[in-house]
Amino acid sequence: MAFSALTHLECSRTGERYDADQVQGTSAAGAPLLARYDLEVVRETVSREEIAGRAPDLWRYHELLPVRSSEQIVSLGEGMTPLLNLPTYAKQIGLSRLLMKDEGLVPTGTFKARGAAVGVSRAAELGVRGVAMPTNGNAGAAWALYAARAGMASLIAMPVDAPAITRAECHAAGSELYLVDGLIGDAGKLIGAAVAERDGYQDVSTLKEPYRLEGKKTMGYEIAEQLGWRLPDVILYPTGGGVGIIGIYKALREMLELGWVAGPLPRLVAVQATGCAPIVEAFNRGARESEPFPDAKTVAFGITVPKALGDFLVLEAVYDTGGTAIAVTDEELLAAQVELATAEGTFICPEGAACFVAARQLREGGWLGEDDEVVVLNTGTGVKYPETVSVDVPTLAKDGRIPAR
Repeated sequence: MAFSALTHLECSRTGERYDADQVQGTSAAGAPLLARYDLEVVRETVSREEIAGRAPDLWRYHELLPVRSSEQIVSLGEGMTPLLNLPTYAKQIGLSRLLMKDEGLVPTGTFKARGAAVGVSRAAELGVRGVAMPTNGNAGAAWALYAARAGMASLIAMPVDAPAITRAECHAAGSELYLVDGLIGDAGKLIGAAVAERDGYQDVSTLKEPYRLEGKKTMGYEIAEQLGWRLPDVILYPTGGGVGIIGIYKALREMLELGWVAGPLPRLVAVQATGCAPIVEAFNRGARESEPFPDAKTVAFGITVPKALGDFLVLEAVYDTGGTAIAVTDEELLAAQVELATAEGTFICPEGAACFVAARQLREGGWLGEDDEVVVLNTGTGVKYPETVSVDVPTLAKDGRIPAR
């Protein structure tokens, strides 16, 4: 069969079809477009056993990704991150089975590399010459580096408070980078205005193009494959723009239709920080969309999104799987970051740490059972956030002495 089974794009609100072989943004309704595939053909021609013999990267699922030719793939080796057992921390919080999907080990150090790999590959295939986006840091860094790999230009705007390392990554990649005295929404307005004046550039803001989501969904495929093509009971995901949790839900639905997994689906948990929790507030109201969160601020900078374009898709994923949404404080997630490194030797990002706080609180409240198999997504490596861990230790004179224990 063809390298990709992509058939068309579909408006996530109205179901209207769009041509997948034209550069597309959002639908006429202003909603994200979702890539659709001929799953019947995939089911008849691709087996799980065949996939197992392919290279250990996200492109092993290429029939379910939008890039039409293997020659158009732009890759740095992304995908197939480990699913780590965390027995010590699990015991501490009262769980018997706790696993972590560690996205800190992909290129650029965060899960954003998945979306950048697929998004840049497809943009290049469609003739885009430059990508432009607002970012809280890590997405911009990933897209800048993958764009450089593809020989494309990149235009990035990020809040001035974004992590310094992401600024350095964009600059090193040769990106046209601007800092904005505001939040990601403010950066997005500037990017939108700039793209309107530039020929050959595409606005690849979160869910304003269809293919970042396709890269992120491969986390869902990998979790199932790594568990022997079965599904865990619960998946916790740090949620800002929501592409990751939307993508995992999309993957779960596709795998069900393919017959690669059987239900029930994992309960999906959207985890936010109390300083920016629009999804949590909407869930608590039973709403299908969120309201803009005022004065948003959290040390977990990657989930500082006051109003996500795809908020209704996040909430749909949570509601439809019997999941929940929960917010934790900055103090709690920073403590968990250190606790997990001490207990398990894994130095994770603050966004990932928020999910471990959530797991503990959900277990204490009885929402999680002791025997539930729980998967937490750590979306990046902790070394990209050195400012989150303060180090106050003794300095010794060169002729001094280390105290005896």
